[in-house]
Amino acid sequence: MASETPSYRGKVRDIYDQGDALSIVTTDRLSAFDRIICEVPSKGAALNKISAWWFEKTAGIIPNHVISVSAPNVMIVKKCRTIPLEIVVRGYITGTTDTSMWVKYQKGEREFGGLTLPEGMKKNQQLPRPLLTPTTKEQGHDRPITEQQIISEGILTENQWQYLSGKAIELYTYGVSVARERGLILVDTKYEFGFDKDGNILLIDEIHTPDSSRYWKADSYESRLAQGLEPENFDKEFIRLWIKEHFDPYGNDPLPPIPAELVRELSSRYATIYSMLTGKDATELSGILIS
Repeated sequence: MASETPSYRGKVRDIYDQGDALSIVTTDRLSAFDRIICEVPSKGAALNKISAWWFEKTAGIIPNHVISVSAPNVMIVKKCRTIPLEIVVRGYITGTTDTSMWVKYQKGEREFGGLTLPEGMKKNQQLPRPLLTPTTKEQGHDRPITEQQIISEGILTENQWQYLSGKAIELYTYGVSVARERGLILVDTKYEFGFDKDGNILLIDEIHTPDSSRYWKADSYESRLAQGLEPENFDKEFIRLWIKEHFDPYGNDPLPPIPAELVRELSSRYATIYSMLTGKDATELSGILIS
């Protein structure tokens, strides 16, 4: 690397400035509750290689910022001017936080992203069509933003928004199809975009990873939905729940060590979804550049 010190150190990724390009190191750090809680073996490599796999498969839909993958957890990318939006696409009504679609639906909201939902929907049920729910990328808390606000605030022109939003739906629809072939449901996801030096809109950041997306196992989804059970998933919610049961995660004290068996389980989940999606052996998640 051109420098041993990252130009930017995020919760889980370190970015090194290479002049005309950036080196993005996806580390094994696991974040939750706005803090680093542990290291999960092979997590960084799994996320990076899943993202690289999807970037390659979707290059025909929209160009992306990838130049090369120089190590299992390192990606060299073009420098872009980030568009300050997260484009969230949802295919199912779910979630547990106050800002989630399901919690808002329970409180009586029916209008989401220009779609009026019917009465009597169940948690984790598929939506009538995929929904775009963009948010801003700001210091502090992101805020929901409408198409009209995106244009009136000068974030994008109307033509740029139409292009970007259309590509987001196309990416998600394609992702759903590919995931289903591999026994998975791509529940929801987020996309980020940027302008290259010539003003072209590129897909950047990551795509369809288990950190930016929610995946469920397809073969058990219908039966578990009928029984009112949560779908089988690949996310880190079980570690969040353990922390909340044993500690105040929003306090100032250090977190207790995460039990080794929970860390192993999460590492296994990342490896499993990597293999299910790409068809490749999880032993390829080695040769990691630690940062």
